[in-house]
Amino acid sequence: MSTETPRRRGRNRQQLRTGYTTGANATAAALAATRALLTQAAATTVTIRLPGGQEAPFALHTCNFGAEFGRCSTIKDGGDDPDATHGAEIGATVTYTDTPGIVLAGGPGVGRVTRPGLGLEVGGPAINPVPRQMITEHVAAAAGAALPAGRGLRVEIWVSGGEAIARRTLNARLGIIGGISILGTTGIVRPWSTAAYRASVLQTIAVAVRQGATHLVLTTGGRSERFARRLLPDLPEVAFIQMGEFLGWSLKTISAYPEVVRVSVAGMVGKWAKIAQGHFHLHVSNSQVDPEFLAALAADCGAAPALVAELRVANTARHFQELCLQAGLTGVFDRICALGARQMREYVKAPYAIEALMIDFDGELRGRADAPGGTYSPEEVAAAHAAIPDGDEDE
Repeated sequence: MSTETPRRRGRNRQQLRTGYTTGANATAAALAATRALLTQAAATTVTIRLPGGQEAPFALHTCNFGAEFGRCSTIKDGGDDPDATHGAEIGATVTYTDTPGIVLAGGPGVGRVTRPGLGLEVGGPAINPVPRQMITEHVAAAAGAALPAGRGLRVEIWVSGGEAIARRTLNARLGIIGGISILGTTGIVRPWSTAAYRASVLQTIAVAVRQGATHLVLTTGGRSERFARRLLPDLPEVAFIQMGEFLGWSLKTISAYPEVVRVSVAGMVGKWAKIAQGHFHLHVSNSQVDPEFLAALAADCGAAPALVAELRVANTARHFQELCLQAGLTGVFDRICALGARQMREYVKAPYAIEALMIDFDGELRGRADAPGGTYSPEEVAAAHAAIPDGDEDE
């Protein structure tokens, strides 16, 4: 089988090559393994459909089969923004079961969830919801009428050397043990931490202002943008800007346009936990969520001592959110947003009003707060902006 790395041949407008997520690779391997089992024939390539509707071709690294199994793999290519899983072999083994339906399992190298707060079943494999759906839908479509009556399929996702790869990630800290996570919401890895990406954000801001937008919305990615559009349906599409991790730099860039009078920032609880503490480069490697800080805010908002103790050891910001919602402590989310909005205004010395929107993983608005624009001297603004990195540096 070919050992060529699967690549997305297209490039974005900044000439940076995108790649495919672990979830997309697992889907490709599962589809190929299903076909190999059902047809008893090997293949060298496979094409899947991504959540956005695009077709994505993959070269298969291995493809084997027998009367009761199909086993195929791909090599993950992270494009021009490779991470710890770049170059990993991601595979799937598909076997028959005696019960109709499709069972998804985690094999060697795929992490096991041991703590709550990740939106996944504790004890189950660390395969996120979108990859789960992609894998299941592709396998079901491939099986169709070819599956013998009364039988189902077991799809086991595996990653060669996944346990070793996971040591270079934060998985263990999150309670994901024994391997990596199978991730991805779009199937595509886009290079975020680059000067070219920042240039595209700058261009997007400039275009929005030229088209008359005076209220801009910054989001960390496609999902938070979709949710923000539901909350702000009267704004034109051009007003929504995916800033990636570069919050401080994006706010500074907007300050160059006096036409802008309001900026909304939409994100989930983990991002707001960082912003409320004064972190403005939001990549996971630059800042971590502090459960002690969040627990202290909850205590200020009236949380009972037992809840505060539980929040201090929350596994993730999402876990913190879940515990607060269970206890009916919803005011803490507005409090976090209020701190975040003030932090952003003071950090950039913003003349425009800043709105903080905390959205949960289901698109529900959990927190909201405003900070009015400030009045600062030219010297204060110049000093603040000179201290804001361009985006690649740690803050």
